[in-house]
Amino acid sequence: MKEAENIIVGISIGDLNGIGGEIILKTFEDSRMLEFCTPVVFASSKAMNFFKTHFKSEINFHVINNLDQITIGKVNVFNCWQEPVNIEFGKEDQNIGAYAIKSLQEATKALKNNVIDVLVTAPINKHNIQSEEFKFPGHTDYLAKELGGDSLMFMITENLRVGLLTDHVPVKDIANHITPDLIKKKINTVYESLKVDFNIQKPKIAVLGINPHTGDNGVIGKEDDDVLRPTLQKIKASGKLVFGPYAADSFFGSNNYKNFDAIIASYHDQGLIPFKTLSFGQGVNYTAGLNRVRTSPDHGTAYEIAGKGVADENSFKEAIFSAIQIFKNRADYEQLTQNPLKKASKKQLS
Repeated sequence: MKEAENIIVGISIGDLNGIGGEIILKTFEDSRMLEFCTPVVFASSKAMNFFKTHFKSEINFHVINNLDQITIGKVNVFNCWQEPVNIEFGKEDQNIGAYAIKSLQEATKALKNNVIDVLVTAPINKHNIQSEEFKFPGHTDYLAKELGGDSLMFMITENLRVGLLTDHVPVKDIANHITPDLIKKKINTVYESLKVDFNIQKPKIAVLGINPHTGDNGVIGKEDDDVLRPTLQKIKASGKLVFGPYAADSFFGSNNYKNFDAIIASYHDQGLIPFKTLSFGQGVNYTAGLNRVRTSPDHGTAYEIAGKGVADENSFKEAIFSAIQIFKNRADYEQLTQNPLKKASKKQLS
């Protein structure tokens, strides 16, 4: 297995007018971070030096034009472009969105080619990244297309993990999206992630209801009784420890969430409001179900504070630590599940 500092963490720069540059600088100004990984920032030396000057940082960059020049133990900056970019903190800019996507595409290519081990994405603006070439609502959907697998937004901290049946779906369409096939697929993705990525051998999963009070026996909607409950019963009969549906309004306040390894919410705000209330600033957005590891902080571009030097880097730092740990856990799992008889027969044939 790789030594800790040899784990190469690719970092896409995100929206240059947001807080991405600042939280990257603050994270790696602490030289101890280089004991955990070797970062490669996908941006340009001009942009990173602009941030360095603006925030009066003393960080030293190792600027590279080819990815075979990555140096272990340095903060590498890969030039995805050479031209200067007009950075205006707090401003939504279509041109800046194009650079965010250029960074993401180069970092993803490096991830697919195993040049970097994991990817940590700084926040983007979902509006200004849209173009004829890029028509995805965000990182997760793009990476699912590029990397393959059943992607799932999985919000994680040390003591809380929340997955979603539906993520960026309008509220009026949620019930139509939740089908038995979707429920099975998402639960399976969470279950496998808990085993492989978090080393939990017998995961225990709670699922939150679709309607208030899980429909109150059909009085407030029939989807829980007609779709969710029978599907969960079938999954449980297959041997998975899956429980629910639980009424979402009291589930977190009663501390019931502490009895489970993961909670699956039916829709975005049902899961993310309690998650961010309980863990804001420490949470990590992990894309489970992909064949590569990708994490990001649990916040957005924060235009309102961009450039002011007050952004908190802790969630970004946690995203890096989580990516490294998941990468190691996957390696351990692969090693543990290799068939020794198969390995022996291969050795005999050689």
